[in-house]
Amino acid sequence: MKRNYYYLYDAAHAVVGPARAASDMMRLYFKNPVNPLSHTFYGKSVAAACEMFERSTRRYGKPAFNLGHTEIDGKTVTVSEQVVWSRPFCQLIHFSRALPARTPRQPRLLIVAPMSGHYATLLRGTVEAFLPTHEVYITDWVDARLVALSEGRFGLDDYIDYMIAMMHHLGPETHVLAVCQPAVPVAAAVARMEAENDPDIPRSMILMGGPIDTRKSPTAVNRLAEERGIKWFEENCIVTVPFPHPGVMRAVYPGFLQLSGFMAMNIDRHVEAHLEMFQHLVQGDGESAEKQREFYDEYLAVMDMTAEFYLETVDTVFVRHALPKGEMLYRGKPVDLGQVRNVALMTVEGEKDDISGVGQTKATHDLCVNLPKDMQLYHLQKGVGHYGVFNGSRFRREIAPAITAFTYQHDGRGSRAPAEGGNIVPLRNVVEPAATAPAPAAKPEAGKPRRRRGTGAGGKPHPQAS
Repeated sequence: MKRNYYYLYDAAHAVVGPARAASDMMRLYFKNPVNPLSHTFYGKSVAAACEMFERSTRRYGKPAFNLGHTEIDGKTVTVSEQVVWSRPFCQLIHFSRALPARTPRQPRLLIVAPMSGHYATLLRGTVEAFLPTHEVYITDWVDARLVALSEGRFGLDDYIDYMIAMMHHLGPETHVLAVCQPAVPVAAAVARMEAENDPDIPRSMILMGGPIDTRKSPTAVNRLAEERGIKWFEENCIVTVPFPHPGVMRAVYPGFLQLSGFMAMNIDRHVEAHLEMFQHLVQGDGESAEKQREFYDEYLAVMDMTAEFYLETVDTVFVRHALPKGEMLYRGKPVDLGQVRNVALMTVEGEKDDISGVGQTKATHDLCVNLPKDMQLYHLQKGVGHYGVFNGSRFRREIAPAITAFTYQHDGRGSRAPAEGGNIVPLRNVVEPAATAPAPAAKPEAGKPRRRRGTGAGGKPHPQAS
């Protein structure tokens, strides 16, 4: 019976469809200004209740980025989305900016969005923060229920394949930024590329709130994975996609199950937020209600993951801790972060992160034993949780400028750093360096020569990511 609840989930949405339609009609009736009741407390309460019912029973689709413009040096610049690389389970989106002639070159930034239940649009704020200072690309993962079974499997090794292929496509002048879950496969991809002397290794990798070593400061998510073991997840979390979805019969970890895990971790906060939204609607506070709509339109839009990717990630990262133990393999070859010698490393953690505890991402520095210390940087952001590591006011004010300074410092191809007081602030104001990863000079140096390649030292709730 456990493998049939996807059918029950779809059936429930179909059954409630007429009630949703009736509720929406009633909402429009009581919001119509021609209706005298729309101006009364009763009418506003009914309209608010109908909207809350419709939203709570809706199946949310993939949101749009809606990043049509950015501001560079005080001028508005048009932004358009272009798919520049595509595979069955992912496409690479370039946010192309209509830059004026003779605009100084800016670093190329590949943002790797997590494949952990939400769409890449969850990083809309992350992309927006870097558009003025970088040539931005982002991974746009495809909902597994939309991928035909004939396209084959997609496991952790396939994910690493995609990472390497994207870095080959973009070339060596790239900085890769992994948010949460992809920290492990991105680090593995870079390590294997270094081991094979791949000429397309990135300039730097920035790992944000990623589960590199979940034995450090274990969270409830980490402990659950260890306690249950991989067999439990296989028996209780994997279902098959039903007809008529394009991925019919594909084994997946469904997004609605992941969402239940997300919400269960902070159920009181979500209930309170919906009560507040109801009150805003009754009171006519449209601005506050719209902010709640925007957040939950994104938060409640979820996608499925292939069963093999989900189970292999849980087993490798959360149960066996294969990467920090030196036991991780990629296509039968060892993944050793000690091979990383030429890719600058920055890690970012949130002080109040309850998904990836403090120290889990920082552990990367201890594993990159052959990477020179002047190519490493650690940033601990005070007062933020998991979401605040890559979004929100502190991210925009402190974390993004620190990352910008780091990428410009290690770009090595003459990128001109934005002026102080513009798009970045001095690095010394935002970074708390680790003892194992001293911070570089306080002010980033434009066009600083990069260490020559080939040289170096000596010569989920369920496991989830966002």
